[in-house]
Amino acid sequence: MENNLSIPLNGSEEMLHESAGYKVLHILPLVVLGITFVLGILGNGLVIWVAGFRMARTVTTICYLNLALADFSFTATLPFLIVSMAMRELWPFGWFLCKVVHIVVDINLFGSVFLIAFIALDRCICVLHPVWAQNHRTVSLASKVIIGPWILALILTLPVFIFLTTVNDGTGNIYCTFNFASWGNSIEERLKVAITMLTARGIIRFIIGFSMPMSIVAICYGLIAAKIHKKGMIKSSRPLRVLTAVVASFFLCWFPFQLIALLGTVWLKEMLFEGKYKILDVLVNPTSSLAFFNSCLNPMLYVFMGQDFRERLIHSLPASLERALSEDVTQTTDTTAKSALPSAEAELQAM
Repeated sequence: MENNLSIPLNGSEEMLHESAGYKVLHILPLVVLGITFVLGILGNGLVIWVAGFRMARTVTTICYLNLALADFSFTATLPFLIVSMAMRELWPFGWFLCKVVHIVVDINLFGSVFLIAFIALDRCICVLHPVWAQNHRTVSLASKVIIGPWILALILTLPVFIFLTTVNDGTGNIYCTFNFASWGNSIEERLKVAITMLTARGIIRFIIGFSMPMSIVAICYGLIAAKIHKKGMIKSSRPLRVLTAVVASFFLCWFPFQLIALLGTVWLKEMLFEGKYKILDVLVNPTSSLAFFNSCLNPMLYVFMGQDFRERLIHSLPASLERALSEDVTQTTDTTAKSALPSAEAELQAM
């Protein structure tokens, strides 16, 4: 990088060695991201269609729809990230897409995590306070409150708005990276700004973007499981398995990436000035691809296991085909007309 103090977005653009092991660590994330793109577009697109247009508007469907929109928007950017990763972090798409793609990535990744915590809180309230939920948990309230996770995600994306841009390394290679050239009169001042901003960003991302949502999810689902077990609200053990799968998949997908990112933040100076801990640069792409894979798991874990969604999906496909082939031009009644607010227990059983 040139001496205007530019910091790579996802670690070093060069591999430590060209051994077979490192080549595998370079190719495997590309394969995982490719699978994530296909499954994420299809799965989340299907959720958007069914939850947004085929089902009655409830608090649960609003949550599903927002989560699917976040994951769908993120997975739509994956082709750009795949090409850049395949080119060893080079960015051939220009300044505008450098900004837009990574803004969309950050907003929707944060939004997805926060929405998962929001869904956990909603379900916990339904189980622990069913009477209050029946009286106050309305579609109108949910539509307003759910804006909160998006606003928080937007705030956490501000460093990308401010510092991310395309940078020429002096040999014709273009990177999409953080640039602190205009944030100081000397290299020392720019370096201080860079270290401060990147350290603060890393710590905030780990605490607010992972630890807090993960803690909320774990606590809420623990309370739900305890209440279900104690009161016997649901006879089947399926909901407990679903809750366990949700928490486990969220943690297993995101923890390796968040750990690597945190270590990279803690050892930032050593990595920049002393060339230490280069293994972290190598592990960024594999762990981030695993974290991104959670975006195509969400439809299966949060929606496809739900009885109501599955039934709607199975019945809506033949119904849509029948209407498309019918010669009757009379508008039929929508099968997902507005219905009364389902009880908290009924929505929990429909998970």
